[in-house]
Amino acid sequence: MGRRLLGRLHKDWFLVGMLGAVALASLYPDLGKSGGVLRADLVTDWGIALVFFLHGLGLSMANLRDGVMRWKVHVAVQCLTYVFFPLLWFALRGVVSPWMPTGLALGFCYLCALPSTVSSSVAMTGLARGNVPAAIFNATLSGLLGIVFTPLLVALFVSTGGHWISLGEAILGIAKLLLLPLVLGQVLRPLLHAWHLCHKHFTNLLDRWVILLLVYNAFCESVASGLWRNNGLGVIALALVGAGLILGLVLLFSTWLTRRLGFSKEDEIATVFCGSKKTLASGIPMAKVLFGAHPALGLIVLPIMFYHQLQLFICSILANRYGARQDKPKA
Repeated sequence: MGRRLLGRLHKDWFLVGMLGAVALASLYPDLGKSGGVLRADLVTDWGIALVFFLHGLGLSMANLRDGVMRWKVHVAVQCLTYVFFPLLWFALRGVVSPWMPTGLALGFCYLCALPSTVSSSVAMTGLARGNVPAAIFNATLSGLLGIVFTPLLVALFVSTGGHWISLGEAILGIAKLLLLPLVLGQVLRPLLHAWHLCHKHFTNLLDRWVILLLVYNAFCESVASGLWRNNGLGVIALALVGAGLILGLVLLFSTWLTRRLGFSKEDEIATVFCGSKKTLASGIPMAKVLFGAHPALGLIVLPIMFYHQLQLFICSILANRYGARQDKPKA
C-alpha cells in the first residue's frame, strides 16, 4: 500500500507540487510575493527567459516558419481572445449583473477584454507537446493587439481617463521577456543543439518547475495583498465561481472548435491554451492606468486575479494529460 502510494505520488508529482505551492503560499505569503525574501518574481522571470532560450535551441527555422504560416490557428486564437470572450460576457451580463456589485461586473468585462498571457501559454504548450512556434507567435501577437483592443472593448462599458501604455514599452517588454532569449537560443543553436537533444528531459522538468513558481508567486501575491480579508465572502465566492464558469466555457468551446475545424492535436493544444489564457502580469498595471481613480479598483481586478490562478491550476493539469498522451503511429 505504501509503495503504491509513493508510486502514485511520484507519477503525479507535478499535481502534488501545485497543491504544495498553494499551501505554502497560504502559510508564508511574504516569502514568495514580488519583492519578498525569495524574490520569486525575479526567479520566475529568469526561469521564463531560460525556458524561451531552450525553446530557441530546439526550434528550427523551418518549424518557426511553420508556426507563422498556421493562419487558421492564428485566426482561431485571436478570435477566441477578442471576439468570443467579449461575446460571452455580453451573453452572461444580463443574467449575472443583478447579482453582483457594479465594480465586480466591470471587472469581468475587463477580464474578457484582456490579451492572452505569454509565458504560461508557451510553457504549457511545450509541456503538453503542442505547437510551440504557433503558441509563441500567437501569444506575442495577442499582447500587441491588446494595446488597442483592450481599451476599445472596455470603452463599450465605461468611459475612462488616462493614457494607455505606449507601443514601444509593450514591444520592449515582450522583446526582453520572450524574443531576446529566443533569438539567443536560435543564434547558439548550431553549437548547442546536440546538447539540447541529449537533455530534453531537463527542458521538460524546467517547464514544470517554472509553472510551479508562477503558481506559488501568484498565490503569495493574492494572500499578501489581503484578497481574502478585504472583501466579503459572498463577493469572493461570486468572483471565484464567475471566473471558473468563464474558464470552463472557453475551454469547452475552444476544444470543440479546434476539433470541428480538424486541427492536429499539436495545433489544438496551442489554440486551447493561448485562446483561453488572460494576462495578470499586464492586466494589473493596465487596470491602474484605465481605472486609476475608480473607487472599486479592488473589485475590478478581483476576477483576473482568480482567473489567473484557476487557469494556471486547471490548464497545468490539462497540459500534463496532453503531454502523457500516446501519439498514433504514422502510416
